[in-house]
Amino acid sequence: MDASVTWDRGWNFTGTADSGFRLTLGEPDEDGIGEKAIGPMELLLIGLAGCTGIDVISILEKKRQAVSGFQIQVHAERASEHPRAFTDVAIKYLVQGENIDPAVVERAIELSLTKYCSATATLTMGVPIHSAYQIS
Repeated sequence: MDASVTWDRGWNFTGTADSGFRLTLGEPDEDGIGEKAIGPMELLLIGLAGCTGIDVISILEKKRQAVSGFQIQVHAERASEHPRAFTDVAIKYLVQGENIDPAVVERAIELSLTKYCSATATLTMGVPIHSAYQIS
């Protein structure tokens, strides 16, 4: 899996993934000026929510749960000092539907968070990050 970001201007970048989808990432510059765009850390939370959400919906469908609405809310606390890493992440699953079995929902969430969700596994176990550079 590959992704890249290309600097646009200020603190704004365009990100592209293997899928071909593109999105704008950014942070306000020191003067608070800059395009409004999703921040990289926000994108991490959205990725986490999307990853576990796909798992949970898939499991609930296999268990024939009549889900009519589904939302995941993620809240993260960050350290005050750089690198301002996440210090705590809370995920809340909001499930709507007829005759939803709480035990099935709990099991779907457990399976996602402990077995299937790549984002959760990556964030909880830590991954070595290697770097290189090229100047042209």
